[in-house]
Amino acid sequence: MSEKIYARLLRLYPSRFRAAWGDEALQLFRDRMRDETGLFPRLRLWLDLLVDLLVSLPGEHRHPHQVPAAGGGAPSFELLEPAPLRFGSLVFGGALSMAAFGACSFLINQAGRYQPLTRPSSGLENAAALMAIDEPTPATQAPGAAAEVDSVERHRLVEAAAANLKQYYVDRAVGLKTAEALLAHQMRGDDNTATDGQSFADLLTAQMRDASHDNNLVLVFSRDPLPLPSGPSPESMARYRQTMAEQNCTFQKAQILPHNVGYLKFDSFPEPAVCEATARDAMASLNNSDAIIFDLRDNRGGDPEMVMLISAFLFDHPEYMYNNRENTTERLWTRSPVLGSRLADKPAYILTSSHTYSAAEHFSYDLKMLKRATLVGETTGGAAHSGAFHRIDDHFGMGIPETRAINPFAKADWAVTGVEPDVKVPAADALAAAEKLAKRRLRRR
Repeated sequence: MSEKIYARLLRLYPSRFRAAWGDEALQLFRDRMRDETGLFPRLRLWLDLLVDLLVSLPGEHRHPHQVPAAGGGAPSFELLEPAPLRFGSLVFGGALSMAAFGACSFLINQAGRYQPLTRPSSGLENAAALMAIDEPTPATQAPGAAAEVDSVERHRLVEAAAANLKQYYVDRAVGLKTAEALLAHQMRGDDNTATDGQSFADLLTAQMRDASHDNNLVLVFSRDPLPLPSGPSPESMARYRQTMAEQNCTFQKAQILPHNVGYLKFDSFPEPAVCEATARDAMASLNNSDAIIFDLRDNRGGDPEMVMLISAFLFDHPEYMYNNRENTTERLWTRSPVLGSRLADKPAYILTSSHTYSAAEHFSYDLKMLKRATLVGETTGGAAHSGAFHRIDDHFGMGIPETRAINPFAKADWAVTGVEPDVKVPAADALAAAEKLAKRRLRRR
C-alpha cells in the first residue's frame, strides 16, 4: 500500500523527471521501507518524502530541463515541459500531503518529540584549495605582489563575474541576487581599494559568499596564464602520476589490528585511472578481517569515482550512492558485488575530523545514511557543491557550483554544515573509540 501511494506521488512530477528518476526513486523507497522499521523510522521516512515533495516539485515544473551539449562543440538547447501540472494531481498531492502531515504530527505528539538528524549551519569557512569545485591549478599562484588592476579592469571583471553567476549558478534566484550585489558594491566604490589581482580576487570572493552564503563560490587570480579549458595537459598528468607513485596514491597504512579488525588510512580519493590497482590491493589486504576501520581524519577529498570503487566492496548488491557532484544516475550506483570480497557483511567504521573534506565527506555521508558504517570522531569540514571553473581571461577565473543532484535521503547535503558523526569524540581519540566499538560488536556475533 505504501509503495502504491509513493508511486502516485511520483506522478506529480513531470514526465521527463519520471523517465530519468522514477525507477531509481521507487527502488530507494523500497530499500528504506525494508531497512527503516518501527514507528519513528517510518514516520521519519514519510516526513522526509513529503518535505522533499514540497521543496522539489515546484522547481521541477518551473525550471527548464537542459540537454547536454553534443560532442564537437555543438550548442545545447533547453526544452520546456510541454504540459502543465494537472489540477487534479495538485489537489490529490496537496490533500494527501496535508493528511499525512496531520497524521504524523498527531502520532509524534503522542509518542514523543521528533529529533531532526541534521545539525544547524556552523558557518565554517572553506579554503578555496579544499573546495569540491573542479578548478585547474595554475603553474604558480600569485604569492602576494601581483599584477595591478585599475578601475577599467575592475569594472570589466565585475561585469564578467556577474554574467557568469546569472548564467551558470545552480540556483537562478541566488545567482541573480549575488550578481546584483557585486554590481552594487562596484557602484558604491567598495572595490576601489583593491589595486592588485590577488586582493581584488579575495575581495570579490568575500562579496559573493556574503551575498549567497555559499562558501564554494570563488574568484581565482593567477600571475601566470591560466590554462585553456581543454582538460589536463600531458605534462600535468605525468606530474600527477609521478606524485601518486611516490606517495603510494596517498594510501598511508593498511594493517590488521587486534581482534582481527582491518585498518585502512588514506589521505585522498585519487583518480582510479592512476590508482585503481593500489586501492584494490589495499582492500584485498584486509579481506579476511572481521570488521574494517577507514581512517579519513586527514583525507582532503578527490575523485568521486574512487569513492564508488571503494564503497563497492561493502555491498553485496548495487547500491545508490548520492553524489552532489552528479546530476545523472549513470555513475551513482556501486559496481557491487566485488568478486572475491568478504567485506560486504562486515561492520564498518569511519574516522572523521574537521579536516575531512569533499569526496571523503561524500563517502562518509552516504555510508552513514545507508546505515552501512558508523562515523566516529568530529564533524567534517563541509566542502560540498561542485560545479565548473570558468576562465574569464588569462589571469582570472571563477568556480561556480552548477549541479544539484536529487538527494534520496531528503536531507541537505554537507555543504558548510559538514557530516556529523554517530559517535562524537576528539579526532585524536577516534581510532581507540572505533576499536572499542568493533570489539564490542564482534563479541556479540
